[in-house]
Amino acid sequence: MKDMHSPPRQRARLKKPTWIIILLSFVCVFLVFAYVYPLQNSGACYIILSSSCNTLYSWLPPPARELSDAEAASRVIIKNVLDLPSTESSNPKIAFMFMSPGSLPFELLWEKFFEGHEGIFSVHIHASREKPVHTSRYFVDREIRSGKVDWGKISMVDAEKRLLASALKDPDNRHFVLLSDSCVPLRDFDYVYNYLMYTNVSFIDSFDDPGPHGSGRYSDHMLPEVEKKFFRKGAQWFTMKRQHAIIVMADNLYYSKFRDYCRPGMDGRNCYADEHYLPTFFHMLDPHGIANWSVTHVDWSEGKWHPKSYKKYDISYQLIKNISSITQSVHVTSDTKKKTMVMPCMWNGINRPCYLFARKFLPETQDRMIDLFTNLTLF
Repeated sequence: MKDMHSPPRQRARLKKPTWIIILLSFVCVFLVFAYVYPLQNSGACYIILSSSCNTLYSWLPPPARELSDAEAASRVIIKNVLDLPSTESSNPKIAFMFMSPGSLPFELLWEKFFEGHEGIFSVHIHASREKPVHTSRYFVDREIRSGKVDWGKISMVDAEKRLLASALKDPDNRHFVLLSDSCVPLRDFDYVYNYLMYTNVSFIDSFDDPGPHGSGRYSDHMLPEVEKKFFRKGAQWFTMKRQHAIIVMADNLYYSKFRDYCRPGMDGRNCYADEHYLPTFFHMLDPHGIANWSVTHVDWSEGKWHPKSYKKYDISYQLIKNISSITQSVHVTSDTKKKTMVMPCMWNGINRPCYLFARKFLPETQDRMIDLFTNLTLF
């Protein structure tokens, strides 16, 4: 037996990992099937846990949706307007559009602001309750045809569109600023003019709030044109370049969705079109053309339904300096997490102060504001 030599043992050849290939093939087929036939609506979801199904589905790109005739036409018009080269004006102006129930309590302050810059601005007033009594020459006969405005309803958006329609009649108006009767300027006219005229974006506030006062206001009736993932929230007060003003006036499709399905008491929710229509519209159709913050400062720190109102004893050099020195935009979600989102205010790639205007100032503050505006280089 010692002399018997067995042939050398050869190492067994490794078998191909066919089971891995089969598994990967199955996964690929499964993913293709899930994409074509979304799992959330398929009996295939019963094969795996529903939570896993939702997670897997979130990894996949959204399936292409065929646009309706109205949506396709709307998008073509909007794209063509946005792609048009900006027409030059020998006398570019800013349109200041005031929404007010009646008289404007800060006309004398705005007169100080406008003085010496005649010819490069225009004033438009939407007075929803009574004809204003004017104290400044710049506001005389500047009222437009106005309609009734109810807080939180689509009539707020209607008033904005009336102001834009009036201001767009002047081809020299290149930028459009929406202000309220309680707004005051934080800077002098030259600073505001250069800030707005020499940037290529509109200052429209828009952010994603997953809470009850954000996407919690969304209604499925807005489908298919407005999907929940695109639903945004933002402040009403905007500045807007001319191309954006034109597409707002041209839009009826998306406007009608908010008119019909974003209103107080809709499906047990209180949806306010002026807080959602423009932020959602521009997030969907020109997300890179907006700054995602408003140049009008509002203090919501009191946690009430309405922002802080500034009284006479609040007005000081330090207050104006503090507001006008802010260089970051802050948004807080309305869900239980209260997530704070902070972003720098970038102007043509440079971090600059965010705010040109502020509200909500009571009429009793006008004299003190005029003193500050007249005497301080801060403005």
